Amino acid sequence: MITVQGISKFFGSRELFKDVSFHLRPAERIGLIGSNGAGKTTLFQILTGSIQPDTGSVTAPRNLSIGYLPQQWIPCRDKTVLAHAIDVHSQLNDLQSELRSLQQALEREKDPESIGDAVLRQAALLEKIEHLGGYDIESRAAKILAGLGFDTSQLHQPAASLSGGWIMRLELSRLLLSEPDLLLLDEPTNHLDLESLMWLEQYLLTTSSAILLVSHDRSFLNKVVQRIFELELGHLHEYSGNYDSYLEEKAVRQEIHAASYKNQQDRIRQVERFIERNRYRKSTASRAQSRIRMLDKMDRIEAPSAGLEQIHFDFPEPPRSGKRVFELSGVHKSYGNCSVYSGIDLVIERGDRIAFIGENGAGKSTLLKMLAGVESVSGGDLTVGLKVVSGYYAQHQWEQLHSEWTVIGEVSSIAGDMTQTRLRGLLGAFLFKGEEVMKKVSVLSGGEKARLILCKLLLQRPNVLLLDEPTNHLDIPSRVVLEKALENFPGTICFISHDRHFINAVANRVLFVNAGRVRLFPGNYDDFLNIWAKSLEAESTGCREERSGVSRPPSTSGFRNDRHDRRARAELRNELYRLKRPLQQSLEELETELEAAHHLLDSLNNRLADPATYRNGGEVQNLRNSHRLCTEKIRQLTGEWEVFALRLEAVEEEFWKEREKVI
Repeated sequence: MITVQGISKFFGSRELFKDVSFHLRPAERIGLIGSNGAGKTTLFQILTGSIQPDTGSVTAPRNLSIGYLPQQWIPCRDKTVLAHAIDVHSQLNDLQSELRSLQQALEREKDPESIGDAVLRQAALLEKIEHLGGYDIESRAAKILAGLGFDTSQLHQPAASLSGGWIMRLELSRLLLSEPDLLLLDEPTNHLDLESLMWLEQYLLTTSSAILLVSHDRSFLNKVVQRIFELELGHLHEYSGNYDSYLEEKAVRQEIHAASYKNQQDRIRQVERFIERNRYRKSTASRAQSRIRMLDKMDRIEAPSAGLEQIHFDFPEPPRSGKRVFELSGVHKSYGNCSVYSGIDLVIERGDRIAFIGENGAGKSTLLKMLAGVESVSGGDLTVGLKVVSGYYAQHQWEQLHSEWTVIGEVSSIAGDMTQTRLRGLLGAFLFKGEEVMKKVSVLSGGEKARLILCKLLLQRPNVLLLDEPTNHLDIPSRVVLEKALENFPGTICFISHDRHFINAVANRVLFVNAGRVRLFPGNYDDFLNIWAKSLEAESTGCREERSGVSRPPSTSGFRNDRHDRRARAELRNELYRLKRPLQQSLEELETELEAAHHLLDSLNNRLADPATYRNGGEVQNLRNSHRLCTEKIRQLTGEWEVFALRLEAVEEEFWKEREKVI
């Protein structure tokens, strides 16, 4: 379908990539990965023809249709959302325009022969329009828009009224509706909630279009793509399979390359020693000359690359907070006549790692801002625990940065008496080196701003992290570093993310935000999907119907919304606490046992990985037996923990159901 042969691109004296060659075949789904600045977007622009390569060629059929989703769009300002979505097919538009003109001409025409010709042309036009899907394009557009999160009330709003994230969804819907031969998608998941993201996954798996996409979402890549193209250090490398397969294959390739390089270097040193010993002896000079010629003709293997430099950091040990970090009691939040929350109750404790999930617009960011003190509550009580020091990471980084300040000026503002040398060293860990620390914040890329805010969080030494989409603008290696830092963070974390891999790696609880209510579930995102999501499906459907104008039963939790019954609510919470306490104690004991078992397993793994262990065969067998018993114990304890967690949730659900019946 498309053949790319030996293309290179320079920006000034900087070589972005060189000698890049590959083939794109019909219906293929390929992931394009690489660090920020590697040239992924430039490669897309070369494929669309908007810029030309400095060397090489791109060959494609003349009638090939390409749909390109860049990271920024400016919407049409004089159309509704639905009208803008269906205005995607120029040929279809031309045919429909001709058909309208022909119908008007037929109404005026009197000559029978001319009428006959016009009718034949009309039939041909109708057949072409049907072939292009012109008769059901509006219903298909509405279906795609609904899948990407638009409700019925939004379809007839002006496209110009949409925010940036919704503009991207609208442009994505236009591309999917046009069904081009090749879809080029540059970070299509950036502005999607989890529900829309999973809908997009399924759509891309069934489309007939070939797909080349850039994404930093590992779960998305694993679900969708069949091949990986990696742009690294100016070269493009191809791998078969999804992202996990790419990681495995790359590790094997690097190991083989390193071994081949070492073997060749050993051989070269042997030959050079032979030459040095024999080149000046008359009897062996000819043999030495032969070895010299052999070295000259040898295809030298490149030294293994150290790869691109990545950020590296760990959060410093923070001061210990109280057991209860935040407590929300009957909290209301509204903006004018728009109510976001009506009487929510929530307790967040030290050590919780809570992922906030829910549809876009459900109020996740608002709740995080209330916890951070950025937004005030409209009613009810929000209590901050003892010795709580919060660090807040905003989704829109410019909210936290001063555009006219320099990078080092930003960190200096909260660094206290830290010396400039230490500050520069810390900034170097986040890839701000040399003169880069003097760059103005206003010229930083999204990824650079993200790294700068993470650097500032370290300096604040918080014991509670409140993170709103912290992985946005971070490439995959940087996300991995952030995951590891958060896994080792001993404090409390509340975060919003649509990266399922990131949620699973960090979260031990999931807070589901829906229709002004919040519910807290144990486990990570996979646990939420496998255990809890089905029981919430009917409720979520009801919420979508309500937004579309379809009636649904009134909420059964209204008795909690009366701000005059705080004492009654406090008594109910105390009663629930007494009911839950035995199960909670059992859970805590199991968690302590699990933690000890995992520490033992880590110790056994380290000993089994140590080559010195294998000098004693008896010790190896004992270690393997201990490893097997420890693994079995962890499996058993995990099963018991899940049982108690389910019981705990059932007790709380039954408690509120019984109280609602009484009320």
